[in-house]
Amino acid sequence: MQEMESPVIAGKKLALVSILRAGNGLLDGVLDLIPSARVGFVGLYRDEETLKPVKYYFKVPSHLEQRLVIAVDPMLATGNSSAVAIDMLKEAGAKNIRFLCLLASPEGVALMKELHPDVPIVTASLDERLNEKGYILPGLGDAGDRMFGTK
Repeated sequence: MQEMESPVIAGKKLALVSILRAGNGLLDGVLDLIPSARVGFVGLYRDEETLKPVKYYFKVPSHLEQRLVIAVDPMLATGNSSAVAIDMLKEAGAKNIRFLCLLASPEGVALMKELHPDVPIVTASLDERLNEKGYILPGLGDAGDRMFGTK
């Protein structure tokens, strides 16, 4: 090994933001790929009657306006929680945002594109539709419950 000159990417390190609690299931894997990333958390849960998100926690790295921000949540179902999380990130100064999920519904993608057309969505699969309870079909149920064995 010897000294050398090497290019360095300018700017702040990117920020990974987990949409609690299911987002934590993706966070460790992404951190394995990008160990120097800064990490933030958005706490939301879905009111089972209205299907609307309820906020309970928000803690993110400083200078979001200078960072690429990747919001992680395994499922994009109704899109309500995801859209609110993106609203909160933008209110905190984020300008360059991506949304990363494993499974999405057409309804969730449509809502995100309507409310946040500037936020690209990266997903592994687009399932058929939502049921009357806002779960993706065929889907996999509640991602957080599956990951953490809580139901």
